[in-house]
Amino acid sequence: MSMIRRTATVLLSAVSVSALVAVAASSAAAAGRQGVAHAPNHKISKSTSGNWSGYAVTGGTYTTVTSNWVQPAVTCNGTAYSSFWVGIDGDTSGTVEQTGTEADCNGSTPVYSAWYEMYPKFPVNYSNPVVPGDHFTGRVTTDGKGNFTLSLSNTTRGWTQTVSKRLRSAKLASAEVIAEAPSSSGGVLPLANFGTVGFSGATVNGAALTSSTPGIDAITMQSGSTVKAQPSAISGGSFSVAWRHA
Repeated sequence: MSMIRRTATVLLSAVSVSALVAVAASSAAAAGRQGVAHAPNHKISKSTSGNWSGYAVTGGTYTTVTSNWVQPAVTCNGTAYSSFWVGIDGDTSGTVEQTGTEADCNGSTPVYSAWYEMYPKFPVNYSNPVVPGDHFTGRVTTDGKGNFTLSLSNTTRGWTQTVSKRLRSAKLASAEVIAEAPSSSGGVLPLANFGTVGFSGATVNGAALTSSTPGIDAITMQSGSTVKAQPSAISGGSFSVAWRHA
Protein backbone atom coordinates (compact mmCIF):
# COMPACT_ATOMS: atom_id res chain seq x y z
CA MET A 1 0.00 0.00 0.00
CA SER A 2 1.52 3.27 -1.11
CA MET A 3 1.07 6.29 1.11
CA ILE A 4 3.01 8.79 3.18
CA ARG A 5 2.35 8.28 6.86
CA ARG A 6 1.98 11.01 9.40
CA THR A 7 4.91 11.67 11.71
CA ALA A 8 3.47 14.05 14.31
CA THR A 9 4.39 13.30 17.92
CA VAL A 10 2.49 14.48 20.99
CA LEU A 11 4.35 15.10 24.25
CA LEU A 12 1.80 14.70 27.03
CA SER A 13 1.44 17.56 29.45
CA ALA A 14 -0.98 18.26 32.25
CA VAL A 15 -0.91 21.94 31.30
CA SER A 16 -2.83 21.89 28.02
CA VAL A 17 -3.78 18.65 26.31
CA SER A 18 -6.03 20.54 23.88
CA ALA A 19 -3.21 22.79 22.72
CA LEU A 20 -0.89 19.84 22.13
CA VAL A 21 -3.55 18.01 20.13
CA ALA A 22 -3.95 21.13 17.99
CA VAL A 23 -0.18 21.26 17.39
CA ALA A 24 -0.21 17.57 16.38
CA ALA A 25 -2.99 18.23 13.90
CA SER A 26 -1.13 21.14 12.34
CA SER A 27 2.12 19.19 12.04
CA ALA A 28 0.33 16.19 10.54
CA ALA A 29 -1.45 18.42 8.05
CA ALA A 30 1.88 19.73 6.79
CA ALA A 31 3.53 16.32 6.62
CA GLY A 32 0.98 13.67 5.87
CA ARG A 33 -1.87 14.40 3.43
CA GLN A 34 -0.03 13.55 0.20
CA GLY A 35 -1.25 10.21 -1.13
CA VAL A 36 -4.41 10.07 1.01
CA ALA A 37 -7.73 11.07 -0.55
CA HIS A 38 -11.43 11.27 0.18
CA ALA A 39 -12.74 9.31 -2.77
CA PRO A 40 -16.10 8.70 -4.47
CA ASN A 41 -18.48 6.08 -3.11
CA HIS A 42 -17.12 2.56 -3.65
CA LYS A 43 -20.59 1.09 -3.97
CA ILE A 44 -21.24 -2.53 -3.05
CA SER A 45 -24.99 -2.18 -3.44
CA LYS A 46 -27.42 0.73 -3.40
CA SER A 47 -27.15 1.03 0.38
CA THR A 48 -23.68 -0.37 1.14
CA SER A 49 -20.24 1.05 0.40
CA GLY A 50 -16.64 0.06 0.90
CA ASN A 51 -15.65 3.54 2.14
CA TRP A 52 -18.73 5.67 2.99
CA SER A 53 -21.33 5.68 5.76
CA GLY A 54 -24.04 8.28 6.23
CA TYR A 55 -26.67 9.73 3.90
CA ALA A 56 -26.60 10.58 0.19
CA VAL A 57 -29.27 11.95 -2.11
CA THR A 58 -29.36 11.15 -5.82
CA GLY A 59 -31.74 11.50 -8.77
CA GLY A 60 -31.74 15.28 -9.13
CA THR A 61 -29.46 18.28 -9.56
CA TYR A 62 -27.78 19.41 -6.34
CA THR A 63 -26.30 22.84 -5.73
CA THR A 64 -26.12 23.20 -1.94
CA VAL A 65 -25.38 20.90 0.98
CA THR A 66 -24.72 21.80 4.61
CA SER A 67 -24.44 20.06 7.99
CA ASN A 68 -23.14 20.47 11.53
CA TRP A 69 -21.15 17.83 13.39
CA VAL A 70 -19.12 17.37 16.57
CA GLN A 71 -15.52 16.26 16.04
CA PRO A 72 -15.13 12.79 17.55
CA ALA A 73 -12.08 11.48 19.41
CA VAL A 74 -10.30 8.41 18.06
CA THR A 75 -9.06 5.40 20.01
CA CYS A 76 -5.71 4.42 18.50
CA ASN A 77 -3.92 1.08 18.44
CA GLY A 78 -2.40 1.30 14.96
CA THR A 79 -2.28 3.56 11.92
CA ALA A 80 -5.82 4.25 10.68
CA TYR A 81 -7.93 7.05 9.22
CA SER A 82 -11.41 8.57 9.35
CA SER A 83 -13.02 11.71 7.94
CA PHE A 84 -16.35 13.55 8.30
CA TRP A 85 -17.63 15.84 5.59
CA VAL A 86 -20.31 17.37 3.40
CA GLY A 87 -20.08 17.32 -0.38
CA ILE A 88 -21.63 17.38 -3.82
CA ASP A 89 -21.09 14.54 -6.35
CA GLY A 90 -19.28 11.26 -5.77
CA ASP A 91 -22.20 8.87 -5.36
CA THR A 92 -22.98 8.50 -9.06
CA SER A 93 -20.11 10.53 -10.53
CA GLY A 94 -16.32 10.55 -10.54
CA THR A 95 -15.69 13.91 -8.87
CA VAL A 96 -16.39 15.08 -5.31
CA GLU A 97 -16.43 18.70 -4.12
CA GLN A 98 -16.17 18.43 -0.34
CA THR A 99 -14.95 19.86 2.96
CA GLY A 100 -14.63 18.34 6.42
CA THR A 101 -12.44 17.14 9.27
CA GLU A 102 -10.12 14.24 9.94
CA ALA A 103 -9.57 11.97 12.96
CA ASP A 104 -6.59 9.70 12.28
CA CYS A 105 -4.15 7.49 14.16
CA ASN A 106 -0.40 7.72 13.62
CA GLY A 107 0.29 4.48 15.45
CA SER A 108 -0.96 5.16 18.97
CA THR A 109 -1.12 8.95 18.49
CA PRO A 110 -4.40 10.67 17.56
CA VAL A 111 -4.12 13.30 14.82
CA TYR A 112 -6.89 15.81 14.02
CA SER A 113 -7.17 18.20 11.08
CA ALA A 114 -9.51 20.01 8.68
CA TRP A 115 -9.48 20.16 4.89
CA TYR A 116 -11.23 20.70 1.57
CA GLU A 117 -10.94 18.58 -1.54
CA MET A 118 -11.91 18.88 -5.20
CA TYR A 119 -11.45 15.21 -6.02
CA PRO A 120 -9.65 13.83 -8.05
CA LYS A 121 -7.15 16.42 -6.81
CA PHE A 122 -5.63 15.65 -3.40
CA PRO A 123 -7.09 17.31 -0.28
CA VAL A 124 -5.73 20.62 0.98
CA ASN A 125 -5.35 20.85 4.75
CA TYR A 126 -5.94 23.91 6.89
CA SER A 127 -3.49 24.80 9.66
CA ASN A 128 -6.26 25.76 12.11
CA PRO A 129 -6.60 23.71 15.32
CA VAL A 130 -9.07 20.81 15.53
CA VAL A 131 -9.80 19.23 18.92
CA PRO A 132 -12.28 16.47 19.85
CA GLY A 133 -15.58 18.01 20.95
CA ASP A 134 -15.25 20.99 18.57
CA HIS A 135 -18.47 21.93 16.75
CA PHE A 136 -18.22 22.27 12.98
CA THR A 137 -20.44 23.56 10.20
CA GLY A 138 -19.62 22.57 6.63
CA ARG A 139 -21.21 23.95 3.48
CA VAL A 140 -20.64 23.39 -0.24
CA THR A 141 -22.47 25.47 -2.84
CA THR A 142 -22.29 25.92 -6.61
CA ASP A 143 -23.82 28.25 -9.15
CA GLY A 144 -24.38 25.28 -11.44
CA LYS A 145 -21.79 26.57 -13.92
CA GLY A 146 -18.70 24.96 -12.43
CA ASN A 147 -18.03 27.52 -9.66
CA PHE A 148 -17.94 26.16 -6.11
CA THR A 149 -17.67 27.74 -2.64
CA LEU A 150 -16.52 25.43 0.16
CA SER A 151 -16.81 26.72 3.71
CA LEU A 152 -15.85 25.10 7.01
CA SER A 153 -16.37 26.76 10.40
CA ASN A 154 -15.13 25.65 13.82
CA THR A 155 -17.71 27.43 15.94
CA THR A 156 -16.03 26.27 19.17
CA ARG A 157 -12.66 27.90 18.34
CA GLY A 158 -13.99 30.75 16.23
CA TRP A 159 -12.35 30.11 12.87
CA THR A 160 -13.77 29.80 9.35
CA GLN A 161 -12.10 28.81 6.11
CA THR A 162 -13.78 29.54 2.76
CA VAL A 163 -12.38 28.77 -0.67
CA SER A 164 -13.72 29.32 -4.19
CA LYS A 165 -12.87 26.68 -6.78
CA ARG A 166 -13.85 25.81 -10.33
CA LEU A 167 -14.66 22.37 -11.75
CA ARG A 168 -16.57 22.46 -15.01
CA SER A 169 -16.79 18.65 -15.19
CA ALA A 170 -18.85 18.38 -11.97
CA LYS A 171 -22.14 16.58 -12.65
CA LEU A 172 -24.04 17.83 -9.55
CA ALA A 173 -25.54 14.33 -9.46
CA SER A 174 -25.56 13.75 -5.68
CA ALA A 175 -25.20 15.44 -2.31
CA GLU A 176 -24.07 13.78 0.89
CA VAL A 177 -23.18 13.97 4.58
CA ILE A 178 -20.63 11.24 5.22
CA ALA A 179 -18.21 9.49 7.56
CA GLU A 180 -15.47 7.95 5.41
CA ALA A 181 -12.53 5.61 5.46
CA PRO A 182 -10.05 7.59 3.28
CA SER A 183 -8.16 5.90 0.45
CA SER A 184 -4.63 5.66 -0.93
CA SER A 185 -3.41 4.39 -4.27
CA GLY A 186 -3.63 0.90 -2.76
CA GLY A 187 -7.31 1.19 -1.90
CA VAL A 188 -9.43 1.93 1.17
CA LEU A 189 -7.35 2.49 4.33
CA PRO A 190 -8.11 1.03 7.80
CA LEU A 191 -10.95 2.92 9.49
CA ALA A 192 -9.95 4.64 12.75
CA ASN A 193 -12.15 3.92 15.77
CA PHE A 194 -14.02 7.22 16.07
CA GLY A 195 -16.78 5.83 18.28
CA THR A 196 -19.84 7.79 17.16
CA VAL A 197 -20.08 11.04 15.20
CA GLY A 198 -23.28 13.08 15.39
CA PHE A 199 -24.55 15.18 12.47
CA SER A 200 -27.32 17.79 12.71
CA GLY A 201 -28.90 20.49 10.57
CA ALA A 202 -28.23 18.50 7.39
CA THR A 203 -29.84 20.15 4.37
CA VAL A 204 -29.69 19.66 0.60
CA ASN A 205 -30.86 22.39 -1.78
CA GLY A 206 -32.10 24.27 1.30
CA ALA A 207 -34.40 21.50 2.62
CA ALA A 208 -33.75 19.41 5.73
CA LEU A 209 -32.84 15.79 5.08
CA THR A 210 -35.50 13.37 6.30
CA SER A 211 -36.36 9.74 5.67
CA SER A 212 -38.86 10.92 3.04
CA THR A 213 -36.43 13.15 1.07
CA PRO A 214 -36.65 12.04 -2.58
CA GLY A 215 -33.65 9.92 -3.55
CA ILE A 216 -32.24 9.59 -0.02
CA ASP A 217 -30.10 6.56 0.78
CA ALA A 218 -28.80 5.41 4.16
CA ILE A 219 -25.31 4.03 3.46
CA THR A 220 -23.61 1.36 5.57
CA MET A 221 -19.82 0.97 5.23
CA GLN A 222 -19.01 -2.69 4.71
CA SER A 223 -16.10 -4.92 3.67
CA GLY A 224 -17.29 -8.37 2.65
CA SER A 225 -19.63 -9.42 5.44
CA THR A 226 -18.00 -7.10 7.99
CA VAL A 227 -19.89 -3.90 8.85
CA LYS A 228 -17.37 -1.10 9.45
CA ALA A 229 -19.69 1.87 10.16
CA GLN A 230 -23.44 2.30 10.23
CA PRO A 231 -25.82 5.28 10.21
CA SER A 232 -28.77 5.70 12.54
CA ALA A 233 -32.22 6.67 11.36
CA ILE A 234 -32.49 10.29 10.21
CA SER A 235 -35.02 12.86 11.41
CA GLY A 236 -35.09 16.60 10.78
CA GLY A 237 -31.56 16.62 9.40
CA SER A 238 -30.07 14.80 12.41
CA PHE A 239 -28.43 11.37 12.57
CA SER A 240 -25.28 9.65 13.80
CA VAL A 241 -22.74 7.23 12.38
CA ALA A 242 -21.29 4.53 14.64
CA TRP A 243 -17.91 2.85 14.13
CA ARG A 244 -18.11 -0.95 14.13
CA HIS A 245 -14.83 -2.31 12.77
CA ALA A 246 -11.49 -1.19 11.31
